[in-house]
Amino acid sequence: MRYIILGLGLALAACAPEQKQIDGEAAFMAQCSGCHGRDGRGAGPMAAGLPKAPADLTTISARNGGTFPEAKVMSQIDGFNRGKHGGADPMPHFGDGDLGPVVMTEDDGNPVPVPAELLALSNYLRLIQRQP
Repeated sequence: MRYIILGLGLALAACAPEQKQIDGEAAFMAQCSGCHGRDGRGAGPMAAGLPKAPADLTTISARNGGTFPEAKVMSQIDGFNRGKHGGADPMPHFGDGDLGPVVMTEDDGNPVPVPAELLALSNYLRLIQRQP
C-alpha cells in the first residue's frame, strides 16, 4: 500500500507545472534600470526628467544600519505603502501589474505568499549592496 501512495504522489508531482525561475538581474534591467541605472546607483537614462532623483539602490543596507530591509524593499517596489503614482514619489507601483506567479516564503516560521518577480528583484538588490 505504501508503494501505491508513494507512486501516486510521484506521478502527481510529475504532472505539476514547472515553476520558471525568475532572474532578478534581468527583471531589474527590464523594470528598474531606466531610472536607477544599470548599476543601481540612480543615474539611469530616464532619471534626468524626474521631479525627484532616483535612489541609489546599492546603499539600501547602509541606510538601514547595515541590514537589508527585505519587507520594506518589497513594499516600496510593489507600491503598497506609497501614495498615488506621480506625486512626490514618481516610482511606479509595480504591484499594479503582473509580478508573476505567487511563491511561498517564510517570515518567522509563517508562510507568506509573494509574487515571484518581486522576490527576485528584492534578492537581486540584496546582492548589489555596497559596504560603506
